[in-house]
Amino acid sequence: MIQELHDIQAAAGATFAELTTKEIVPVSFGNDAEAIAATKKGAALYDRTHWGRIQISDSDRLRFLHNQSTNNFNILKPGQGCDTVFVTSTARTIDLATAYATEDAVLLLVSANRRRQLLELLDRYIFPMDRVELTDLIDTTVAFSFLGPESTQLLEKIGVTELKNQPYATHKLIKFAGMEVRVAVGSGLATPGYTLIAPASDAAKLWHELVKAGAVPMGDRVWEQLRIEQGRPAPDFELTDDYNPLEARLLHTITYDKGCYIGQETIARLNTYKGVKQQLWGVQLSGAVEPGTTVTIGEDKVGKLTSFTETESGFFGLAYIRTKAGGEGLKVQVGAVSGEVVNVPFLSS
Repeated sequence: MIQELHDIQAAAGATFAELTTKEIVPVSFGNDAEAIAATKKGAALYDRTHWGRIQISDSDRLRFLHNQSTNNFNILKPGQGCDTVFVTSTARTIDLATAYATEDAVLLLVSANRRRQLLELLDRYIFPMDRVELTDLIDTTVAFSFLGPESTQLLEKIGVTELKNQPYATHKLIKFAGMEVRVAVGSGLATPGYTLIAPASDAAKLWHELVKAGAVPMGDRVWEQLRIEQGRPAPDFELTDDYNPLEARLLHTITYDKGCYIGQETIARLNTYKGVKQQLWGVQLSGAVEPGTTVTIGEDKVGKLTSFTETESGFFGLAYIRTKAGGEGLKVQVGAVSGEVVNVPFLSS
């Protein structure tokens, strides 16, 4: 079923790569400049099928997830959703996930390289009395996001009008061209858009219909450039054992008064005593530089570059910068390259 989708994408010029997690992903459609332009003036379509999809069902699902991550699940009603961060017992970041509450389950959209870890982690915390069931949906569903200012118009073309101007992660199961598709507000980036989750059997047909409606196919290479430009932290780069969600500036994912959850004591203490020693920022760079390079001011080490990309307007990176050193507007050295610390839309939203 996924092969049929890949065949359509290959016919449209897609080149593919295998991730370390073994999923196959379209890297580029040979139209990177056109895809970037579509995110600014039209609507681009990104295949997120390699991302993990985990279903949590049964009657204790909301309470269970409430206890496992940073956001408040107990207040979620069917059709609502939120971003949340899974952390270790010492509040170190594991993954940034998006959750969608339905009538009888919660769907989690998680990073490709954290799906197995999160399945194992969640399974470990299900106790005999818990009425919770985990299902890995990676082989039975697909996920696409389209992003850009024309996203709502594109959605209207396929007959969906109910989600216009709705809050982030609001979602609805719709019927479209004989398919059942869950459509949610939010592209996964700061760019406005929508995310669709559908049965794998409809993958090729759904992709074809969205392109026919005017979406420009976009590969993983462009997504990665936009992710860095916009400041979405990613596992193995900004989300590691070295950092917590406050340092990653994922404040929209944290509910401080929700009660006990894994990592809660550390996060509460950091917030109460203003203990955040470093924060994630964008850095406009004068040249190319490798992730992992030290950020300095004069002789003083003030941070570390975690991601790097080259954009049409120059070189750009993400870096953790010591809070005491300053923030936006700060002039720094990243290895042999000069840089200026800037804000990024994903983290300032």
